[in-house]
Amino acid sequence: VQLVESGGALVQPGGSLRLSCAASGFTFSGMHMTWYRQAPGEEREWVAGINSAASSTYYADSVKGRFTISRDNAKNTVYLQMNSLKPEDTAVYYCHKFPVMPYDSWGQGTQVTVSS
Repeated sequence: VQLVESGGALVQPGGSLRLSCAASGFTFSGMHMTWYRQAPGEEREWVAGINSAASSTYYADSVKGRFTISRDNAKNTVYLQMNSLKPEDTAVYYCHKFPVMPYDSWGQGTQVTVSS
């Protein structure tokens, strides 16, 4: 499993970002995909998920209505559109397939900082 996240940046509260995650090493089109985030001093938390056909999406209550997960199976890429960003969204964001196996590696993540 190889995952390369990108698109993180420093953004002001209320701003938007679009994260991307390029995946390889597994059958992307057959797997549910998820986004997680980890803030400093906190445990990694689940943010959003999408099924293999992109027909169903799922969100944590903290991001519902502000974030949108999508995927392009032709490009082996999953996206996270983040709108109305808040300081509490500051974290390193990771993507992964679902389920994550104990022996699966993680990508380096992409840093999102929301600050004025």
